[in-house]
Amino acid sequence: MLSDPYMPHTPGFAQSLVTAALDDALAIGKSTAVLAISGLQGSGKSTFARQVVAAAQARGLRAASLSLDDVYLTRAQRQRLADRIHPLLATRGPPGTHDLPLALATLAAIRAGRPVHLPRFDKLADERLPAARWTAIEERLDLLVFEGWFVGTPAEAEAALVQPLNELERDADAAGIWRRWCNQALARDYPALWQCYDRLWFLQPPDFSVIPRWRWQQEQAMQAAEPQRSSMSRSQLERFVQFYERVSRQALRTLPAIADRTIALDAQRQPRDARGQNTRR
Repeated sequence: MLSDPYMPHTPGFAQSLVTAALDDALAIGKSTAVLAISGLQGSGKSTFARQVVAAAQARGLRAASLSLDDVYLTRAQRQRLADRIHPLLATRGPPGTHDLPLALATLAAIRAGRPVHLPRFDKLADERLPAARWTAIEERLDLLVFEGWFVGTPAEAEAALVQPLNELERDADAAGIWRRWCNQALARDYPALWQCYDRLWFLQPPDFSVIPRWRWQQEQAMQAAEPQRSSMSRSQLERFVQFYERVSRQALRTLPAIADRTIALDAQRQPRDARGQNTRR
């Protein structure tokens, strides 16, 4: 599997946890198992996905990963949504800013064992990479790891959308058009995608307050890896995270009861066992 050049490589999770996730996926017994890893921004889900793929490959299995981030709509597509529905839709992130036909077609091809190219997205450029740079899958995979920041999350009740949640919603979405449209997309369009995986693991942060710091660390790491390219400032990132806050809080409320396994993290991204002790190396 080709690694994502725009995602920093961070210290990984304990091999025992990686092995448990791999064994859990393979125990399903399907010709191509799909393991989903859900986790809010900066939680380590991409690192965890890479480790599970590497562990599978070490066993002689064919494995690859795909991120929900890899199927964001292009900048031009998001701009058309912004012009037609609401200006906030120009910014990637919330439900409704993904190319779901592309995601579903890709996962269907993986399931069927057909040759396929896995899409890739360049976060610093805020644009999908050209198809020529996508990851080619020529043979049937034994395992696909599908990771994303709100994978498996259900929509909110309409009543929860009435009051703005943060400064972004208050100032830029006072009428609630954007948040309602995103929530409707989550309710209408994403359940079909959630049906495409076999097992769901959730990396659970202690609360949403750690997410801006985690995401800033991620942004700094991406910039360090590509110093010749521009990235977001701290103030830009603080606003950017507000685009994700509503669905992130919904994920925190709902996914522990939905996921097949929830890994509780502390503020340093250290997994804890049932006694609250660190279990990551």
